[in-house]
Amino acid sequence: MFERFAKAARSAVVDAQEEARELRSPSIDVEHLLLGLATCADDQLRQVLEDNGITAEAIRRALPSRTRTEEPLGEEDAAALKSIGIDLDAVRDSVQATFGEGAFDEAVPVPDKGRGRFRFGGGMSFGHIPFTREAKKALELSLREAISRGDDRIEAGHVLLGILRAPNPTTRELLGGNEGMERVRGAVQEMLDRAA
Repeated sequence: MFERFAKAARSAVVDAQEEARELRSPSIDVEHLLLGLATCADDQLRQVLEDNGITAEAIRRALPSRTRTEEPLGEEDAAALKSIGIDLDAVRDSVQATFGEGAFDEAVPVPDKGRGRFRFGGGMSFGHIPFTREAKKALELSLREAISRGDDRIEAGHVLLGILRAPNPTTRELLGGNEGMERVRGAVQEMLDRAA
């Protein structure tokens, strides 16, 4: 199926994988596909998304990230930990004594898992990131959208139409619910009609 993707649609799927990797997501989900479309090479599609308030920045803010650090533990958290025998200040002091001043200010390095058949160590693989079932469905529906329109190739707009046919809760919210999705669908179909 990927051989039928136009350059911008391929770029969007590759961008989705890169965004998922940057966010340290264990899989590529529908919202990563939407993010890939918001950053892809199809200027007209990006404009349709922006006209509907859908920007790469807004999508990134809505996605959980394993690289973002949460707010430091507050007094309530420290008290809760202390009630079960954990002294947060002592833990912080110990970490800084072991790893140096500012140990909490640096990101955790990603382990090099090496190559080959046997890999040791924990963490996530940053090679191939699998698509979720929902993301695969959205890509399959993009093919169906292209076929139903009589188009020879799958454009980035078809990928968005596939997402609109099977949104997950996050993308539904990002797209403005049913009303917003219908508005975006109409704009994308109009864009594809002009390009045909």
